[in-house]
Amino acid sequence: MTDQTELGARIDALPSSWSVWRLVVLVSLGGIFEFYDLMMTAYVSPALVKAGLFHQGSAGLFGQSDQATFAAATFLGLFLGALLVARLADRLGRRAVFTLSLVWYAGCTLAMAACVSALQLDLLRLLSGVGIGVELVTIDAYVAEAAPARLRGRAFALNQAIQFLAVPLVALVAWKLSPLTVLGLAGWRWIMLIGASGAVAVWFIRARLPESPRWLERAGYGREADALVSALEKGATPKVFAPPWARNKAPETTPTRLSGLGEAFSPAYRRRTVMLVIFNIAQAIGFYGFGNWAPTLIAAQGHSVTKSLGYAFVIAAAYPLSPLIASLIADRLERKVQIIVAAVGTAVLGLIFSGQSAAAALIALGVGVTFFSNLLSYAYHAYQSELYPTRMRASAVGFVYSFSRLSTVASSYVIAALLGAFGGQAVFLFISAAMAVVVLDVAILGPRTAGLGLEKISS
Repeated sequence: MTDQTELGARIDALPSSWSVWRLVVLVSLGGIFEFYDLMMTAYVSPALVKAGLFHQGSAGLFGQSDQATFAAATFLGLFLGALLVARLADRLGRRAVFTLSLVWYAGCTLAMAACVSALQLDLLRLLSGVGIGVELVTIDAYVAEAAPARLRGRAFALNQAIQFLAVPLVALVAWKLSPLTVLGLAGWRWIMLIGASGAVAVWFIRARLPESPRWLERAGYGREADALVSALEKGATPKVFAPPWARNKAPETTPTRLSGLGEAFSPAYRRRTVMLVIFNIAQAIGFYGFGNWAPTLIAAQGHSVTKSLGYAFVIAAAYPLSPLIASLIADRLERKVQIIVAAVGTAVLGLIFSGQSAAAALIALGVGVTFFSNLLSYAYHAYQSELYPTRMRASAVGFVYSFSRLSTVASSYVIAALLGAFGGQAVFLFISAAMAVVVLDVAILGPRTAGLGLEKISS
């Protein structure tokens, strides 16, 4: 066995204990600020319209609404971060890039709170999106590499549940602060200032978060990787120690070569790369088509901005609960099956949602759409991170994931146009068509991964 296979086998042998879950919790706490910043797009836009910085209707860029441009700027930044910068996590390490990206987008969001025009907001939103795009890929790589194979689904479910605590938080903050002026500052500025507070938390998290053991081994730091896994083994309950063939070893290792994106299209990985590119283009339309537009879609059903934000807050409360419920099946049901079920549920409930106007129905169906879209989210974050080896995980996942960001840039304008011309039902027909693509793509091209070690999946 190679050292890398030995290390992976030791990680996969770890029991479910706080020594393992602590790593997932720590990296997920940093992700709370990243999700607050990301999901702020939907909840701050109505407040910006009310403040006069955003125009209603088609007065914005390309003859579309300013909200569409704001969302497009966000996801163009995410695209650039995931495509061009995420590969640094393969070169510099998961922990270093996690820290730098968190400080970067928190600083950009702090600057956004001082903006006085839509153009300034859009430019800074693009820059902050670069940091968020890097952060998402880095967190996924870390969770995949730190979790034992039989716990990987639950690790991603917990990761998403913790990160999604930010969604009801930003919804509540937007609902309560949007109409107010506090200490001379408009409510929307406070929404952004709260998001920028992640820069303070980063030092607490960084001091307690070790580097990914699989990345350390790949980069040639064999002794450090061995020491970290040994600490996880000794901290486990029940106690676990290295197997006989790895006991008393602190190997010096030779760094594994960094592979370029070209390897993602080699015969070993071409099918899954093509599958994930198609998947990410389609899934983003469903997930962000509802998540980014929920308050606006509710307002389009005849409700005021304040009421739509209130209803959206209740719906947003389902975000952290959905992955926790999904964790019950996370490692029992094949990952690709979970993705297919989630896509079908999102499409069906979304179509029903679009025909409702009563508050209770909108909230109940909105919670249902949120549950299925979040089942989709946690399952595919785990899925795409499993499909590539450690030496190229961040680079390859960043590449395929970047297509979801590019898709959302385009779909922001498509949704704005459909909503303005035909109403909410046209938006959900568009989303349903995208979910049909997800189902066919994953069913035909997607490999099975649940319960398998990373080394076996990516070999």
